[in-house]
Amino acid sequence: MSEEITVEKREGFAILTMSRPARRNALGATSMATLFENLKTLAAEPECAAVVLTGAPPAFCAGSDLKELGGLSVADMCEHEAETARIARAIGHLPIPVIAAVEGYALGGGFILAASCDIVVSAAGAKWNMPEVRNGWLPPWGLQALLARTSAANARLITWGIMEIDGNEARRLGIADTVAPDGAALEAACTLAGRLAALPANAVASAKRFFEIAAAADAERMDAEAGRLFAQDCESAAAKAVLSSFTVK
Repeated sequence: MSEEITVEKREGFAILTMSRPARRNALGATSMATLFENLKTLAAEPECAAVVLTGAPPAFCAGSDLKELGGLSVADMCEHEAETARIARAIGHLPIPVIAAVEGYALGGGFILAASCDIVVSAAGAKWNMPEVRNGWLPPWGLQALLARTSAANARLITWGIMEIDGNEARRLGIADTVAPDGAALEAACTLAGRLAALPANAVASAKRFFEIAAAADAERMDAEAGRLFAQDCESAAAKAVLSSFTVK
């Protein structure tokens, strides 16, 4: 098991913690691959009926690891982001529910990773934001996850990144399903996981499978189009100025 992802097993469910606090739990290639391997392993264990996904303080997740991406060309960066997109989409195809417990902040890809989970618990003071457009590019994946949770008009506003969103606003917009006091999101998520674990596993899986048809919709094609637009946007002056600080070629 990678130290970047830790696993704690509880009665009926498990807690997966993204543990890269120095990088604010940014999404790197190794951490994402390890995260998904753990999810698949847990989903195959009869004693694990749900997973809670959280991040080591001070954040849930700061999004893509731009420091890691800095040595890549734009083409290779797009390939990296496409693999992250595939993993995020695959959460919806697991037979067990995945519950995000968000404290601190969820930015960019971290925002979308949380939104890709079946249930989202947000701390009241959590900060949600999509900074990509301010940087000069469209988020390269996961926008269908927003559309599954909120209206197209709200998703567009969120993607522009001009809204101040805390846990309560995330709940109002449909991004979060429930709000907990600061410091209590993990506890609230674990309570929900325990309740799900007490239900017949086959019926929980069937409900997830049925609604995923609508939630995922055309996600793969949309990610491909977002990736194409992202690559195009990376040629703009604004994007080049940001990317140059991370030495993206």
